[in-house]
Amino acid sequence: MKYMIISAAISVILGLIFTPILIPFLRRLKFGQSIREEGPNWHRVKSGTPTMGGIAFIVSSILATFLVMFISGGLRYEVLIPVLTALAYGIVGFLDDYIKVVKKRNLGLSAKHKFLAQLFVAIVSTISMQYLGCISGELVIPFLSSTVDIGLWMIPLTILVQLSVVNSVNLTDGLDGLASSVTLIVSLFFAVCAYALQSDTGIFIAAVAGGCIAFLVFNTNPAKVFMGDTGSLFLGGAIAAVASLLKMPLILIIVGGIYLIETLSVILQVASFKLTGKRIFKMSPIHHHFEMCGLNETRIVLLFSTATLILCIIGFLAIRSI
Repeated sequence: MKYMIISAAISVILGLIFTPILIPFLRRLKFGQSIREEGPNWHRVKSGTPTMGGIAFIVSSILATFLVMFISGGLRYEVLIPVLTALAYGIVGFLDDYIKVVKKRNLGLSAKHKFLAQLFVAIVSTISMQYLGCISGELVIPFLSSTVDIGLWMIPLTILVQLSVVNSVNLTDGLDGLASSVTLIVSLFFAVCAYALQSDTGIFIAAVAGGCIAFLVFNTNPAKVFMGDTGSLFLGGAIAAVASLLKMPLILIIVGGIYLIETLSVILQVASFKLTGKRIFKMSPIHHHFEMCGLNETRIVLLFSTATLILCIIGFLAIRSI
């Protein structure tokens, strides 16, 4: 616990130092966010807000992790793999953001290229975890006081979890402070789980939580900076990798329920429109639906964060006997 607290504290401090330095730098480079036409009209006032701010919490959380690992006895694969996994997804997000803001292609990487890049990271990460013995076939089953061994099926499951979560967090990042608030709570959940299981992954995920705290100072409404795909893919990769290392990808379905709902809202909206020509929601992802219903961004973020906190409490109940 001591090292986790130190890791989180260092990450917060570094984030509070780096972010205000990064924001004017991004402005000078004219790395402003382009608002998509299909989004809510009132979001257009955010056009030009610096994006790729996720670089700040990526740097702060990774530096904090390595500093604490050095203090506590050196590098461990259990910590190094999720760090490198999250960083690799962050690089994919950086390329996507770079194309959007520098090449002025609003959609960034093509869907095919983005998926292939994410798939490559997921496969390399999962095979590395398996080869180094960081994951086995064991899987924690919610509300049962036992684990099951699914053998080599853990490999495709881990790959699927990574791909699903990184894109779900990306979809959640649509309102000021939303993705960072929800991910802060989910990160703290897994930090507590890591402590209970005496897993060193807690050092990294605590640093991620610290990075989110610092970023929220600048990302709450009205946001002074956006994390961009650089940040959201990094956060998704961190959460997915740590959940797999703790044998808890199924628990992630519960505690990351907001991520799941955001993704399902998009899938259902697209499917309904293609099949019937009608929309289920006023706009998707679902946070935009709530906006269209008259709720402001701050209330939606509070609502979704509260829901995540409740889901995390349910998550603790689901694993209390493990």
